[in-house]
Amino acid sequence: MASIKVNGIILSEHNLGDFDKMLTMLTPGIGKISCVAKGARRPKSALLAGTQMFCFGEYLMYKGTNTYHINSVEPIEIFYNLRTDLDKLKYAVHINKIVQDVTHENQNCYNILQLTLNTLYTISENDKDLDFVLSVFKLRLLCILGFTPNIKKCVNCGEENELEYFSIKDDGFKCKVCGKQDKSALSMGKSTKNAICYTITSPAKKLYSFNIKDDALEEFKLITKIYFNQKLEKEYKIEELF
Repeated sequence: MASIKVNGIILSEHNLGDFDKMLTMLTPGIGKISCVAKGARRPKSALLAGTQMFCFGEYLMYKGTNTYHINSVEPIEIFYNLRTDLDKLKYAVHINKIVQDVTHENQNCYNILQLTLNTLYTISENDKDLDFVLSVFKLRLLCILGFTPNIKKCVNCGEENELEYFSIKDDGFKCKVCGKQDKSALSMGKSTKNAICYTITSPAKKLYSFNIKDDALEEFKLITKIYFNQKLEKEYKIEELF
């Protein structure tokens, strides 16, 4: 069988038999795929490091009847710090679960993979507020999935000034007058508004290069949480790992 070489990140791993692993991998070109790594749990296996959850690497594999089979791997980034900090690990696992929910095989997942890698790197290598990072991730992911809110003008009357509300029902900003008439609209300060605009429009590599604090952070977290759950029609909660 012909082998293919792909870059991908391991989203989950499960034991298979005595020494093998069943993996879920996200790739840019062929989407989310299931992979078997034979002998990967043997102590001296060449696949040991590259088949751990969160590992991003270059994989040589072939496609079997129902799944892919990994021949070799060259790890690129293993996000070591995620494994040594329980809080960071908890948020990284939560993000992986979301990514698994919204991706499929034979799907172009380049933008989702890029967002996932940038987010895991930020969690691993920085000390930013984890709820802030998660909120940015959720809002940017919604944009990739086609749920970009209207942030240029009031979604009701077209007013471009005094945009002080975010309408969950109507997918975007509302002016002071229209927002007060919308029961689904959440009030937001200027800092919150700027954070939403930046998250939606910033270059991918600079997505996490800003901060917000205190009341603005709480508003940002609330808006992104409610909007995310409403669009994906599921309530996502961070679960304790142990």
